[in-house]
Amino acid sequence: MGIIEQLSEEHTRELERQLKIIRRGIAEIIPEEALTQKIAASISSGKPLRVKLGLDPSAPDIHIGHTVVLQKLRQFQDLGHEVQLIIGDFTGRIGDPTGKSDTRKQLSEDD
Repeated sequence: MGIIEQLSEEHTRELERQLKIIRRGIAEIIPEEALTQKIAASISSGKPLRVKLGLDPSAPDIHIGHTVVLQKLRQFQDLGHEVQLIIGDFTGRIGDPTGKSDTRKQLSEDD
């Protein structure tokens, strides 16, 4: 018997509530079963998930294109999970080391 089948009725409702919120605005979760199992284990143990997001900005600033994943990260936080935002400032500064992409130019320390 898996973790989901072992959940109490109350915990099962909480699992469904969290999944409904997380699925909102998402085309597909890959692999969804793994996420479901992790959330179920989190609810069962009372230990929050640790959700990490790493960004390597292509400019000195984070831009509106990052808001989609930042909002999803906030949803996890609102559900009681721990979130960690990691910004790769060095990778943002070096840009595209191959020189093939004009959109990721090398930045100076002042940028």
